[in-house]
Amino acid sequence: MEEGLVTEADALRGYVEAVLTAGAGHVDAALLAAAHRAALLRDDAALDAVAELAAAWRGTAEQALEATQQGGSFASVTVAAWPDEALAAFAARHKGRLAHAVAFGAAAGFAALPSRASLVAYLSGFAANLVSAGVRLVPLGQTDGQRVTAALAPLIARCAEQAEGADLESIGTSALRPDLLSMRHETQYTRLFRS
Repeated sequence: MEEGLVTEADALRGYVEAVLTAGAGHVDAALLAAAHRAALLRDDAALDAVAELAAAWRGTAEQALEATQQGGSFASVTVAAWPDEALAAFAARHKGRLAHAVAFGAAAGFAALPSRASLVAYLSGFAANLVSAGVRLVPLGQTDGQRVTAALAPLIARCAEQAEGADLESIGTSALRPDLLSMRHETQYTRLFRS
């Protein structure tokens, strides 16, 4: 490979890194950590505040729909498989407006799972979903996709650590390109993915 040449795998990795560090992944991690803390403390008011903030945090209608559909589905399946009255009540209070990261964080907190491990698990799945979409869209094989996913592990660990101490009053995004692409994508007649 020529020096300075960016491969499809490099481009995909750069995109996912940007989303994790400066986009929706960054915000989701902070919201998840806050939901985890509130659920662990059984602080319904704080948990509800996180849920409301998360519902307002999406840059596009497409991203909001994706987050709330995943959040509602996650909460529904989790309550059915591992019944928890507190999680069920929380999900019922936010029916149709529960972001996935907050539902995940609340479930992990109510179950007293470790915060850092919960963040790493969520962010790993988040990144793997983006890589999977990239593998299908660009000429990139499964092996290269797995290499990208594996290469993201140290960054995911750092993002999880940073999210634990994040202040919800100062979180934000600076990954404008994914939001702009989502705006264009959500109005297309034919779409490959929801976002």
